[in-house]
Amino acid sequence: MHRLSRRSVSTILRTSGARYRNAAAPIASSSFSNLLDDSAVQSDTKLRWYSVLSTGACNSTRPIGSLNLKNGVFMGNRPESTAAASDASDVPAEKYEYQAEVSRLMDLIVNSLYSNKEVFLRELISNASDALDKLRFLGVTEPELLKDAVDLDIRIQTDKDNGIITITDSGIGMTRQELIDCLGTIAQSGTAKFLKSLKESKDSGADSNLIGQFGVGFYSSFLVSDRVVVSTKSPKSDKQYVWEGEVNSSSYVIREETDPEKIIPRGTRLTLYLKQDDKGFAHPERIQKLVKNYSQFVSFPIYTWQEKGYTKEVEVDEDPAEAKKEDEQDEKTEKKKKTKTVVEKYWDWELTNETQPIWLRNTKEVTTEEYNEFYKKTFNEYLDPLASSHFTTEGEVEFRSILYVPSVAPMGKDEIVNPKTKNIRLYVKRVFISDDFDGELFPRYLSFIKGVVDSNDLPLNVSREILQESRIVRIMRKRLVRKAFDMILGISLSENRDDYEKFWENFGKHIKLGCIEDRENHKRLAPLLRFFSSQSEQEMISLDEYVENMKPDQKDIYFIAADSVTSAKNTPFLERLLEKDLEVLFLVDPIDEVAIQNLKSYKEKNFVDISKEDLDLGDKNEEKDKEMKQEFGQTCDWIKKRLGDKVASVQISNRLSASPCVLVSAKFGWSANMERLMKSQAVGDTSSLEFMRGRRVFEINPQHPIIQTLNEVSNSSPNDEESLRAIDLLYDTALISSGFTPENPAQLGGKIYEMMGTALSVKWGAPAVEYQQPATGPAHNAEPLEAEVVEPVEAGRQK
Repeated sequence: MHRLSRRSVSTILRTSGARYRNAAAPIASSSFSNLLDDSAVQSDTKLRWYSVLSTGACNSTRPIGSLNLKNGVFMGNRPESTAAASDASDVPAEKYEYQAEVSRLMDLIVNSLYSNKEVFLRELISNASDALDKLRFLGVTEPELLKDAVDLDIRIQTDKDNGIITITDSGIGMTRQELIDCLGTIAQSGTAKFLKSLKESKDSGADSNLIGQFGVGFYSSFLVSDRVVVSTKSPKSDKQYVWEGEVNSSSYVIREETDPEKIIPRGTRLTLYLKQDDKGFAHPERIQKLVKNYSQFVSFPIYTWQEKGYTKEVEVDEDPAEAKKEDEQDEKTEKKKKTKTVVEKYWDWELTNETQPIWLRNTKEVTTEEYNEFYKKTFNEYLDPLASSHFTTEGEVEFRSILYVPSVAPMGKDEIVNPKTKNIRLYVKRVFISDDFDGELFPRYLSFIKGVVDSNDLPLNVSREILQESRIVRIMRKRLVRKAFDMILGISLSENRDDYEKFWENFGKHIKLGCIEDRENHKRLAPLLRFFSSQSEQEMISLDEYVENMKPDQKDIYFIAADSVTSAKNTPFLERLLEKDLEVLFLVDPIDEVAIQNLKSYKEKNFVDISKEDLDLGDKNEEKDKEMKQEFGQTCDWIKKRLGDKVASVQISNRLSASPCVLVSAKFGWSANMERLMKSQAVGDTSSLEFMRGRRVFEINPQHPIIQTLNEVSNSSPNDEESLRAIDLLYDTALISSGFTPENPAQLGGKIYEMMGTALSVKWGAPAVEYQQPATGPAHNAEPLEAEVVEPVEAGRQK
C-alpha cells in the first residue's frame, strides 16, 4: 500500500469540491491527531467521503471520527488503486452566488462612484429618455401602448423654497414587478434587459439607441436627495404604483397610488427631496443650465418650469392736490389718465434643449455660418474659427465629430504645458459625458483643437465620467489626430496666406512640440513648419519651399540657431554659404533647434547645423587642403599650445571668407544657442553642462591677413609675448562672434582697453595706457591668466 505525504493529502482534499470543504480543510491543515480531538470533528455529523486511493465515492457513510487513520494518512477501501488514478474533475462542485451588503453598496454608489454631484440630473434624464425610446420602439408593434395619446417628452419642475425637484416623463412606465426588479435590485438595468431581448428576437437589427445599461444611474439621485419617491404607471397595468426609498436605508416601500391628484396617464414621475446642502439644485436657472450642458441633444423635448414675464400698462392713482391743479389749468382740454409700464410675472413650461445635434445632420445641408454659430455658442468664442471638419468614421470604431481650429490662442497660452483642457466635448449617444481629458483623445501638442465627439460604443466606467484605456480609444485618437492634421494642412494650402500666418503665430509652438513628442506623425508635422531663412528674412517659408529652391548638387538642409534673425544673418558661419548662394534656415525660437534635431531629415535631406564641425559644402579639394595643412600646420599647433584645454583642436576652416576665425561646436555636443538656453534654465542641471557642450574646435581662415601675420610670427618668433596675447584676444573675439558667452567678461574688457590704448598712442602720439586688471576674488588669484596685464613686470608685481 502506498503512503502519501501530508501535502499530497491536503492537495487532494482541496480538490474534493466546495461541498466537503468545511470538513476537509481542517484535516488538511495540521496534524491529524490534534484535529481529531476537536469537538467539531468529534461530532456525529456524517458525510459521504472520498478515498484518497480511489476514484469513486465510497458507498459507506461513517462518522468522521471513525475514518481509518494510520500514521496520519487516510487509508482507502481499494488497496490496488494508486493516488495517480484520482481525477478531481469527476468530483461534483456546487456554485454559489456572490452576496452584497446593500447598505455598503449604496454607500459606494452615493459617495464613491460619481465625482460630481450635478451628474444626477444627466443620469435621471437619460433614464427618462430610455423609457421614451422603449415606448416608441414597442409602439410600432403594439400600438395600444400609445392609446393615451400623450406627447413623448420630459418635464422638470422645481420648488426652490422647499428644495424639491420633480422629473416627469411620458415613457413606458413600470409595473409593480418591474419596480421590484429595476429599482429594488441595485445594478439591475431594465435597459440592459430590453436590449438583450431585442438581440434575441428577430428584430435585433433595429437601433434602439439606449443609454443606461449599468443599472446604477437611478441611484445617483441619492447624491443630492435624502428621500426619493417614484410614481409610475405602465400602459400594461391598470394601477399606478409608488416606490419610496431613503438614502441611509437598506429597504424601500412600494404602494399603490390612491391620490387622484397624483394620477398620471402614463410614464414615471420622480420626486427628489434634496439634502439641506444641495437645495441650490432646485433653482430653475441652475436646472436649465445643467440640462443645456449635459442633455442638450437628447432626442426628446425637455421642458423646464420657468418664471416668465410680460409688460403691460396700468393706471396710476394721482395725488389729489396735483390733480386739482391740473384740472384748473386744463379745464377746457380733455384730461388723460396717467399710466405706467409694469412687468407681470407668471410660470410656464419652456423648451430647454435642441433635439437635433448639428453633427448628426448631413454635411451638405449644414452651412459654414451654422458651423461657426455652433462653435461660438458651444465654446463661448466671439471670433469665427480658421477651419472646421465635420466627419463620420465607420468600421472598427464608429463615431461622429466636428473639429475646429480656433483663430486665436487662449489668454495665457499655457495649454502647451497643461494637456487638460475643456476643448473636446465627449458625447455618448448624444448625452454629454465629459470635457476633462488628459491626453486620451488628443496629444498635448494638439490641445488647442476644439470640437465634439459623439460615439455609441465608447468604453466608459460605471459613472460614465472617465474614458477607459482600450483599443477603441487608441483607434479613435489616431483618426481624430489625422483629421486635425488634414484641417491644418488645408489652411496651409489655402490661397489666403494670411490665414496660415495667423495660425502659425498662435499655434506654431504646438506644431514644433509635436516634432519632439510624436515621432509617428513626423511626416504630417514637417510640412506644417515655417522658418525665416537667409533668402527670406521678412516672410517665413516652408520646408517644401526650401527643398524646391535647393541647388542641384546640394545634399543637405542647412540651418543656424540664434536668438534673433539679426544675430543669425550676421554670424560668421554664413560667409561661405552666402558666397555659394546656399540658403540657410534661421531657427530663432528656443524650441526650433530641438524640433529640427528630432526630425533629423526631410524628404531624404538631412538637417545640418552650420555651426558644428565637419561641415561639408560639397566643394572639397583634397590637394588644396593638403597644401594648406602643410603651410599652416605649425601655426595651428602653435595656437593650440597657447589655448590649451580651451579648445579640442585648431583646424583650417572651409566656412569662412571674411572673418579671421570662428569657434565651432563638437558634432554631437550643444551648439552655442543650445548652451545659452540650457544655462538660462531656472531648474536646469548644471552638472551636465560641461559634458553636453562638448569640446570646441577653433577654425582659422588662412586667407585673412591676421592669420597670415600670425603664421609668419609662429615661424620667426613663437615666444613673442604680444603675439601670444593676440591669440588670446582672437579666441575671446571668436567666442563672442560665434554666439558663446565669455567666462570672464572683465578680463576681455581689459584686453580691449589695452588694444585701444596702443592704437591711440600710435596714431596720436599719446603715452600708452597701462590697464590694470581688477581683482576678482580668490578664484581669480588661484588661477592667474597670462594675458591679464600689459607688461610682464607688472604681472610679477601683481603676483
